[in-house]
Amino acid sequence: MDDRPLILLVSEERADELLDEFGRYTRDYDVRATHSAGEAGAIVKPLRDQGRQLALVVTESVLPDADVLALFHKLRTYVPTCRRLIAAHWTRFRLDAEALRPALAKGKYDAYLLMPRGQRDEEFHTAVCELLSDWNQTVAAPLVESVRVVSPTSDGLTLAVRDFLDRTGVPHLVHDPDSEVGREILARLDFDGPEPAYPVVEREFGTPYSVSSVRDVAISIYGRPDDIDVDSVADLLIVGAGPAGLAAAVYGASEGLSTVAIEAEAIGGQAGTSSMIRNYLGFPRGISGMRLAQRARNQAIRFGTRFFTGWPVTGMDLGRHGEPHVVRTHGGVVRARAVMISSGVTYRRLGVESIDALVGNGVNYGAAMTAAREMEGLDVFVVGGGNSAGQAALHLSRFARSVTILVRRPDLTATMSSYLIGEISFNPRIRVEGCRIVVDGGGDGRLEWIEVEDTSTGERTRRQTGGLFLLLGAVAHCDWLPCEVARDPNGFVLTGRDVPSSAWRDGLPPETLETTVPGIFAAGDIRAGSMKRVAAASGEGASVIPLVHAWLEPAPVTVADPV
Repeated sequence: MDDRPLILLVSEERADELLDEFGRYTRDYDVRATHSAGEAGAIVKPLRDQGRQLALVVTESVLPDADVLALFHKLRTYVPTCRRLIAAHWTRFRLDAEALRPALAKGKYDAYLLMPRGQRDEEFHTAVCELLSDWNQTVAAPLVESVRVVSPTSDGLTLAVRDFLDRTGVPHLVHDPDSEVGREILARLDFDGPEPAYPVVEREFGTPYSVSSVRDVAISIYGRPDDIDVDSVADLLIVGAGPAGLAAAVYGASEGLSTVAIEAEAIGGQAGTSSMIRNYLGFPRGISGMRLAQRARNQAIRFGTRFFTGWPVTGMDLGRHGEPHVVRTHGGVVRARAVMISSGVTYRRLGVESIDALVGNGVNYGAAMTAAREMEGLDVFVVGGGNSAGQAALHLSRFARSVTILVRRPDLTATMSSYLIGEISFNPRIRVEGCRIVVDGGGDGRLEWIEVEDTSTGERTRRQTGGLFLLLGAVAHCDWLPCEVARDPNGFVLTGRDVPSSAWRDGLPPETLETTVPGIFAAGDIRAGSMKRVAAASGEGASVIPLVHAWLEPAPVTVADPV
């Protein structure tokens, strides 16, 4: 049986033209053309029973027997993971755009394009490739394994390793120890005792090793901070490689600063866990957080930035009298003339012991990208009212039978972007329940139920569930900073005019993104008063670089007037 994913083309009069246009994809995809919505439904309906995957549906803007949006809705009830593209004929492109584009904002389909009018319409095919790339990244199992993981269970550590690999864009698969691949890898593993410590990880053409933390995997891929020549001093050290840190890495290195970035987890930070960011400037069809982060990382590396991941910063010694600042990790120290703090935030813990005990076994803080595939056919809950929660819910709805968003406020309007609220309201698999909190949960080794309280009435109900995704807002993590770097009562770093006047120098506040210590800057979510948006963080990271240049410039020498 043909196991290639299906690309389905639907057009009453131009099916053959579309089939010819999509000929370039036939090596990797089963490309079929139909003439009506009825024919399309007949092809798609049995796919699940056949074990086939539908990657992309391409239709004209007008079909003979159904509204195009109704067709998309029907097809997604059979295969909710498929991507949907309208390729309007040039005679109808403007005519139909006004009626169809509002549905694009609500997520009823993924792209509205002009049908190609000649050969090599690479703008059209760039959009097609982006949709297929997104589908392959979030749905299809990788055909090439850069890393192989062996584990008998999906425990918390295995999930964390998978999440790290997903966020860094490393294709991988998990194999059972009793599988052919699992036995082959374990035969080359050096271990004592009857059983190895799981998970076991093997890089391509490497030696397998047991993993005790995500840090072990990060070191094997990116090295340790003490790989840096200890005799060198960086112009700029960036602590945290989320959007702010990545922007600073690109602009700093491109402007000639020797730049080093240290990231405690995966490059991209919290933004890297987003399945799809649709409101980032310049990406009209959206981009996943992982792809945005990896593109920025590659861009920064091209200019000379050195990245080291998996090592949280443990402390910093302030430079005195022109000496560099020293940033410490368990893997080594980095000395730098200027430091930018962009370590971001982490999700707040729920604080329910029975729930936190099941992290990795049905309970997830973030990590919707990694765990979503395991939610197929299950009823899952998302707790949180921000954009991250909305993006997680939409992604989970491609796999889960139902997704329920629980939010402490009455609704989502005060905390979530309008475009996400619109997509959620349209999605039949997602419902929102306001004035709700999770107070308990449990199961036999894995989450099976949660207890939900209605905060307006105090009533509690038990819900059966296969997954709980907690995206509860921001907690600052910069306890490693010395007390000289001022923070607000919640631990966020103060900059510019937010710095108490008692810490101003010569009666003047620090520069806008400068902290209370000269040569130390802050940008992104860790900064007090930040917008908590990807674009804002990127802008702040770029804006730090002129301040770093000004700090590193030698003080002007006063020359006496000639006598």
